[in-house]
Amino acid sequence: MNSLPNSKSVLNTLNSVLATQPKLTALPPLSLYIHFPWCEKKCPYCDFNSHQIKDGNQGFDEARYIKALIADLETELPRIWGRQVHSTFIGGGTPSLLSANGMNELLSAVRARVNLEPDCEITMEANPGSVETEKFAGFAKAGINRVSLGIQSFQDAQLKALGRIHNGEEAKRAIAIALQHFKSVNLDLMFGLPNQSLEAARSDIETALSFKTPHLSFYNLTLEPNTYFANFPPKLPSEDEIDAIFEQNLKLLEAEGYRRYEVSAYAKKDQECKHNLNYWRFGDYIGIGAGAHGKISFPDKITRQVRERHPETYMQAMETKGDALIEAREISAKDLPFEFMLNTLRLTDGVDTVTFGERTGLPLNVVSKGLDEASKKGLLDADPNKLKATEQGLRYLNNLQELFL
Repeated sequence: MNSLPNSKSVLNTLNSVLATQPKLTALPPLSLYIHFPWCEKKCPYCDFNSHQIKDGNQGFDEARYIKALIADLETELPRIWGRQVHSTFIGGGTPSLLSANGMNELLSAVRARVNLEPDCEITMEANPGSVETEKFAGFAKAGINRVSLGIQSFQDAQLKALGRIHNGEEAKRAIAIALQHFKSVNLDLMFGLPNQSLEAARSDIETALSFKTPHLSFYNLTLEPNTYFANFPPKLPSEDEIDAIFEQNLKLLEAEGYRRYEVSAYAKKDQECKHNLNYWRFGDYIGIGAGAHGKISFPDKITRQVRERHPETYMQAMETKGDALIEAREISAKDLPFEFMLNTLRLTDGVDTVTFGERTGLPLNVVSKGLDEASKKGLLDADPNKLKATEQGLRYLNNLQELFL
């Protein structure tokens, strides 16, 4: 006959379990992400949830989709009641395909339902091929104060290879219009493009710098699974050529006063993207729209949500069931350290060590093994008050992050 465990053993086991459960003393900043799932043309490298409007199976009904978004936001209100929203990001797809009236209706509904921080950063992604002066003026009037333009390149041959619908001159025109209407403008640029030379990459970055926008995103083209390029890969520069392009353009950016504050993000002083910083600091965010993800913290748990991916299925779910969730789960204590490191180690300044406990609700000793190993490999800064990747750690970021799996 098995004997019952003594009270001391039970207490030790209970304390061990409780010690690894999240206990948040304060909730992190909260953001709002709104997904717009349509675009005029699906780019061959894109693995985001986007669907061509011209495809009859992906019909775009603006009024219907906005109504679904508003209803979706309302389902989240009980989970974030009393909390202030610090930033809003409308991504896609191509949100600039919305009408100015539609954008005004959407943002008016958001302001009526959530407490937006005064001077809240409200970003909209835009495709240079869908930029119109009058429309951008309407977006600004609706409340958009930051726009992120998907430029990728200023060279027509490269843009054609990337499947973009705009050309170099249209890209320049779009930037000029955006600068007239918005408080802040970001330019998305790619490098390591098909057959790209060092000189061509330099020309792209110099053209971007000539506009003096406060923020630039500069990222390497990668062949993502389930994309056209993954199945039919173009000829890309070698790893050495890509490294040379990166180093060349990093020097050009730094010489013009841009600081690399995240793996692929560069900003002038105090011009970092607040919304993306909140992601990278493991903050919270409501995610509404087709395929949107959300992360919401509570004093005793951290949760994630995922919505229906296809726009038609998403709208039908909101209309018939009142929600479009396909996943709602609590992040386990064993998964929290990796999720935290996956985000925060992207920041060139890292985060203060105490942030780990503040955002995960766990003691730092749960990652001591990973921290020791990362330090020994030269991937993590030696400062005991910081969780910060070294230059080598940023270069081999995947290897660093995997140490916390």
